[in-house]
Amino acid sequence: MNFLRNRLVVLGLVMLATLLLYLLLPSIRQGSMEPSLEAQRMGLMGTPPAPMQTINVSIRTGQLPGDPPLFFREALPVDETGRQILPRLQVVLLHGQAFTSKTWEELGTMALLATNGYQALAMDLPGYGKSPDSEALKTDQNRVDLLSRFMESLGVRAAVLLSPSMSGHYSIPFLMKNSAQLHGFIPIAPVGTRSYTPQQYQNIQTPTLIVFGALDTNLGAQSHKNLIQLPNHSVLKIEGARHACYMDKPREFHQGLIDFLSKLK
Repeated sequence: MNFLRNRLVVLGLVMLATLLLYLLLPSIRQGSMEPSLEAQRMGLMGTPPAPMQTINVSIRTGQLPGDPPLFFREALPVDETGRQILPRLQVVLLHGQAFTSKTWEELGTMALLATNGYQALAMDLPGYGKSPDSEALKTDQNRVDLLSRFMESLGVRAAVLLSPSMSGHYSIPFLMKNSAQLHGFIPIAPVGTRSYTPQQYQNIQTPTLIVFGALDTNLGAQSHKNLIQLPNHSVLKIEGARHACYMDKPREFHQGLIDFLSKLK
């Protein structure tokens, strides 16, 4: 009789333990699988951050008729939703001898400008990319007229001119003759800066960002020495960068570019 009673007691205890385990199991599993709110806040569980929203920027191409025809790329400004907006300024991008307008697309400069509210217009200079060469560009005035034609044809009214290296043959004469048309000037170690007097530089009031690579001890250092005669200038010297400093250090270049543009009116 006692033996039977003991077995019933043991059986009851086993059933009670089973019932308690069944009731407690969900909370045990939940506690072991879900991090605490504090842990989530502190990022201790290694949860990857939500991906940043990517704004799709369309870059269209075109060609202006004339002598010579001018091939160009354009990125229109958009807001954070990707909707087209009116431009704050219009940035005209020239290029160096080893490059074309496609450089600014591939580097991400055009998309960066568009997503910050600027219209980006990059042209292939005559004899480069998809713009044929021309015999009608032998003088400074010819090249100034070409830039004027480009801007007028595309309705550029609030221009910022960005000009690396070889394109100084176009941009520096344009600055000297038509500086009142520019809201800003961004020379990147351009050629042609030795052709003007200190007084000619001092007459220019255009806000200017002088850009060069610290390792560019030739054209970069030379153009910097001449361009600092402009009265309304600032300098972006990119450490560890060579002549095409925007290619060597695009992050630093882009940061300096957007900072400068944000201060223009």
